[in-house]
Amino acid sequence: MSDSLVLNPIKFVNGNVVLPGSKSISNRVILLSSLSKGITNIKNLLNSEDTQHMLNALKIVGVSYFLSKDKKSCQIYGNGTNFLKQKKTINLFLGNAGTAIRPLISLFSLYKNEIFITGDNSMKNRPIEHLVDALRQGGAEISYERKKNYPPVLVKGGFIGGKIELKGNVSSQFLTSILIMAPLAILNTKIEIIGNLVSKPYVEMTIKLMKIFGVNIINNNYKSFFIKGNSEYKTPGVYEIEGDASSASYFLAAGAIKGGTVTVHGVGKNSIQGDIYFAKVLKKIGAVVSFGENFISCSKGELKSVNLDLNNIPDAAMTVAIISLFCSGTTCIKNIYNWKVKETNRLKAMANELRKIGATVKQGNDYLIITPPKKFLYSAIETYNDHRIAMCFSLIALSNVSTKIINPNCVNKTFPNYFKELSSISHY
Repeated sequence: MSDSLVLNPIKFVNGNVVLPGSKSISNRVILLSSLSKGITNIKNLLNSEDTQHMLNALKIVGVSYFLSKDKKSCQIYGNGTNFLKQKKTINLFLGNAGTAIRPLISLFSLYKNEIFITGDNSMKNRPIEHLVDALRQGGAEISYERKKNYPPVLVKGGFIGGKIELKGNVSSQFLTSILIMAPLAILNTKIEIIGNLVSKPYVEMTIKLMKIFGVNIINNNYKSFFIKGNSEYKTPGVYEIEGDASSASYFLAAGAIKGGTVTVHGVGKNSIQGDIYFAKVLKKIGAVVSFGENFISCSKGELKSVNLDLNNIPDAAMTVAIISLFCSGTTCIKNIYNWKVKETNRLKAMANELRKIGATVKQGNDYLIITPPKKFLYSAIETYNDHRIAMCFSLIALSNVSTKIINPNCVNKTFPNYFKELSSISHY
């Protein structure tokens, strides 16, 4: 694919999409499998840049695995905590994979190590202050190697557990990282959340996955968490990863805007992913939605504006912003402060690009108020090397104008075949 992609107007969408594996689940399960005793066979693994960064890093520190030719099945030979005890300085490059860099910083803070952990330029601008502060409270020795509060960092170990206070209003990945690591610490750990915890469903997903791998967490209404130390992870033997609910949002939105009926396969009504709630938001907007055990379908309805707190589904909330352009009235999306600390400052980026295509946008500290354009404008959409912005704005082609996506290859982070799948349900 070139450095830009022009999408012609799509008149109608209809059909089926088989979703790739969930990114959030994939990297959690890879890590838990590595920490477990025994062999874990992972099915429907996401093949993307983020999972490749996680697997490559684990290989460097001594984890053995066998990846199938299509990279969708992986057999991981877990060796408990042995790979966390490194005898020499190790350099790990993790691109812009937040679901890799944050848990690995936490894990390598457990034992005496010297691990240099870095990422690409985007990652070097994603703050990790609250995570590092929390780990230091538990005894970890971590130093910033370039700029205070940002990667890269040098991790030297020392974490033993105890009482930790963690600010909850920036990223649930910080908490997830400590939850996964803390059972392996010498002492019990109690994490007190300061303020309101964002993206609670992602934390719930982590706790459910940890339980499958043999470790239980006590969750006190998301205000505090108790983790027993000196615990062990145990492989479930086989784990099949759900389809990615965040990726499902684009196809379901397309059905709501220009269906026909679009059905996504691989995720259903019993999903452990928080972004399943997006389908319920579609119902509120006016789309026709149905759920099965392993699918969700969406058809066009009379779309109307909404005023919603979407803190629990920050990724899918971006898709709601795009759907609002096709609704009657003005839409307000609230409590999305953590958009600022994603792959880019999504709050600013989404406002900028929405205005380009003719929308009226009011941007606050943690909200967007969006009034649809009277007429859609052709525009070159800057993606800021952010996969979700590229996928969101591809849906502008459902209007009566073409749209140009700059750097479409950024979708490789989570969904390399995205544009091919969108084309497969599109009629021009």
